[in-house]
Amino acid sequence: MKKIIEVLRLKHEAKLSHEKIARACGLSKGAVTKYVSLARARGLTWPLPEGMDELALEALLFPAPVKPARFVEPDGFQIHQELKRKGVTLQLLWAEYVARHEERAYRYSRFCELYRQWRARQKRSMRQQHGAGEKAFIDYCGPTVEVVDRHTGEVRDAQVFVGVLGASSYTYAEATWTQSLPDWIGSHQRMLRFFGGAPEVLVPDNLKAAVTQASRYAPKINETYAEMAAHYGTAVLPARPYKPKDKAKAEVAVQVVERWILARLRHRTFFSLSELNAAIAELLVELNKRPFQGRTESRKGLFEALDRPALKTLPQDNYEYAEWRRAKPGIDYHVEVNKRLYSVPHALVGKTLDLRITATTVEVMHKGKRVATHARHGQGRFSTQTAHMPKSHQAHRDWSPGRFLNWAAGIGSCTAQVVKRQLEDRPHPEHGYRACLGLLNLARRYDRQRLEKACERALAIRSASYHSVASILKQGLDRLPPEEEAGSQEALPLHGNVRGAGYYH
Repeated sequence: MKKIIEVLRLKHEAKLSHEKIARACGLSKGAVTKYVSLARARGLTWPLPEGMDELALEALLFPAPVKPARFVEPDGFQIHQELKRKGVTLQLLWAEYVARHEERAYRYSRFCELYRQWRARQKRSMRQQHGAGEKAFIDYCGPTVEVVDRHTGEVRDAQVFVGVLGASSYTYAEATWTQSLPDWIGSHQRMLRFFGGAPEVLVPDNLKAAVTQASRYAPKINETYAEMAAHYGTAVLPARPYKPKDKAKAEVAVQVVERWILARLRHRTFFSLSELNAAIAELLVELNKRPFQGRTESRKGLFEALDRPALKTLPQDNYEYAEWRRAKPGIDYHVEVNKRLYSVPHALVGKTLDLRITATTVEVMHKGKRVATHARHGQGRFSTQTAHMPKSHQAHRDWSPGRFLNWAAGIGSCTAQVVKRQLEDRPHPEHGYRACLGLLNLARRYDRQRLEKACERALAIRSASYHSVASILKQGLDRLPPEEEAGSQEALPLHGNVRGAGYYH
């Protein structure tokens, strides 16, 4: 074929005669004439069309004679796709092949051999057998897409999420701001809605949103991701670290999305994430309907035939996004989430607990059992449930200023005044609760009449405190008449330091 190309070059470019061309190329003059005539008959000129190599030139000038085939060649691609269906075997496909072509069909052994030869000629990724509805492969594109803030002109890079079903290569893509856990979970939910069902297994890469601890044999799945998978009835099987062949489908899908979607959007300017996703969704429809190279089937057609019937039905309710954390309650039996404190049963102080945090609630788990549930937002910094408190704290929690005053009024007016002063003479009423509880305890040790008398005497000496009342009761001063105490004051001996009322006149 090199001599034919040289003949055509010397004929059209150098304008040499056939005799000179024959001498230059070591051919006969008749051979040169034959080559030039064949090229003219096939419409070839100089220079040759772009991409025309020696093999293509030979096929054009010297086409192989077409002989009627004795046997019908089996369709390797169609066999490969049918084998992805559950229960389909080569024996069954051969029987169907024989039924269609009868005497022109190969025997079973030759049928299998031709299929193995076809499969050996395909890309190595085709060697992986992906059952219908079995696996979805997930990854992010390497290139990002710039999104410009229309008001400030700030440029922000958007990540491109890609998911692909193993059997049909049906592809989903969307843009998110980050690869963080909330965006990762949200993309999965939208992907499953796009597919209209859930596969048996999700095969992600080892990014932090999916795998908290990568391992070839026992990877640790992010708890939120695992919970989402359980909600949709699927499982997570991460690719092995540094083994891209485990997710070859995702690698190819990412490459296809980069070439057929992102490359076509490179000259467009986007001003919002929703605008970018609308453009991706439009091109995604075209990508999935586009036939495979050299085939009539498309991703969409194979999806309808293979994956869609095999996917699991999605639950009616969407997964509620929740983050999982671990925490130990302090001695105040509270755990902290974003600077707000939530109570747990006091017996769990010092234990490691699991927290499930949604947009509206905080759930506390101990060994898989829910032990507390709180509204995530509310007034104040503390969210405390009475049942979580020790009995002594519950008793304290049940008291209020009004309850203390009502209790004191039931004993007498003097007791009520003493209690009122405990509550009023403090920066906050709760600071006086301990003194009030002390007075309540005195009522259990002494009868009510004595407590009322002790409070009356404490008020008279202007020392209305718990310690004064307790001292009066202990010394039995509540039993002395007021005049005796007054008399004892009058009998005080005279002293130079005692000035008397006349000193101030």
